[in-house]
Amino acid sequence: MMKLCPNLFSLLLTISLFPQLLKAKDDDFVRQPPRRVIFTHHDRSDSDPQQVHISLVGKDHMKVSWVTDSKHSSSLVEYGKQSGKYNAKANGEHTSYEYFFYSSGKIHHVTIGPLEPSTTYFYRCGASGPEFSFKTPPSTLPLDFVVVGDLGQTEWTNSTLDHIQSIDYDVLLLPGDLSYADTHQPLWDSFGRIVEPYASRRPWMVTEGNHEIEIFPIIYPTGFKAYNARWPMPYQESGSTSNLYYSFEVAGTHVVMLGSYAEFKAGSDQYQWLQADLAKIDRKKTPWVVALLHAPWYNTNTAHQGEGDSMRLAMEELLYKAQVDLVFQGHVHAYERFTRVYNNKADPCGPIYITIGDGGNREGLALSFEKPTSPLSLFREASFGHGRLKMVNETHALWGWHRNNDSNFIVKDQVWLQSLSSSKTCSSKTSPSRKDEL
Repeated sequence: MMKLCPNLFSLLLTISLFPQLLKAKDDDFVRQPPRRVIFTHHDRSDSDPQQVHISLVGKDHMKVSWVTDSKHSSSLVEYGKQSGKYNAKANGEHTSYEYFFYSSGKIHHVTIGPLEPSTTYFYRCGASGPEFSFKTPPSTLPLDFVVVGDLGQTEWTNSTLDHIQSIDYDVLLLPGDLSYADTHQPLWDSFGRIVEPYASRRPWMVTEGNHEIEIFPIIYPTGFKAYNARWPMPYQESGSTSNLYYSFEVAGTHVVMLGSYAEFKAGSDQYQWLQADLAKIDRKKTPWVVALLHAPWYNTNTAHQGEGDSMRLAMEELLYKAQVDLVFQGHVHAYERFTRVYNNKADPCGPIYITIGDGGNREGLALSFEKPTSPLSLFREASFGHGRLKMVNETHALWGWHRNNDSNFIVKDQVWLQSLSSSKTCSSKTSPSRKDEL
């Protein structure tokens, strides 16, 4: 794998912005400035696995992904329920890519299973290196999600990850902007090393953001070369033809990962796939439906205004008719929660939109919100943090936004939600109303 040029990346490691400090109106909390980018070096042998992360595949399988510098390492995962005792194994595939003068290591992807729910498995990649472990999600509710967007690899990223790790969860959802490599490919490797202690233990399900595009005219015209090679999601299992959009189900929850940077207009592949995917959901068996995307459809921050409007106009009706419960958005580096909304009006049968692009990116916070506050926007704050969504049962869930505050996290926004599938108001579709109801 190409080594870093110290002179080239010394600047990246000291990237910092100098935004003003902003004091919250409702307390004495002072907005924190961005922190420096952290480059995490490779400290294992060339044959040992690095950048290990896992993702869900179907109802009882897991994909294990990792990178080796050695081209001779095998795409093999050994696993079992006891540490050091591996009574099962699976072989997979590998790939690699080049980007200008950068050549990736050997990128391995192995699907293992079938696996039992709520069970800890120990595993080893490539028959060498350290042992890892993960816990599978439950097969029935309750279920705990972590939701974090625009993560990056800064000191704030580390703070967010430490807070996430402090309380157990089942699955992590990330609505785009992972590494902030922005064509500097060694930063993809660094990101994989930063998240490995977390992403190797619980499944991380991601979709793309604008920082994953990495298009270079003529030479790399289609983009997403690194993202698709390193973070393949189970798109084929959901009938999608692209890694940029897919869906999966876990414990009574259907999760739709939309692609803000794939074609989405009516008649497009993504539109037709979404239409068919939503039509297959049985709300008696799957009471919750959640969607994720990157460029916000609803946003009162002055940053990235209108960037998701065309996608909203194309697809919002599909989500509304399918009674999607929540939509998580990234891109804007702040937190914001809206009421249930459809077509720019409060609607008790529309999704709740939540912007969660505050994971720890190097660009800093989006500090400016529109004034006066829209009645659709119920809570908004420019701070780093993450969210937790607990699906308690078939009818109720608890959402909380956890603000980073150095050594501890603060639960700053919390609300109970009722599933639309259990709502008498929404049992039969009516015309959109202006009633503000969770």
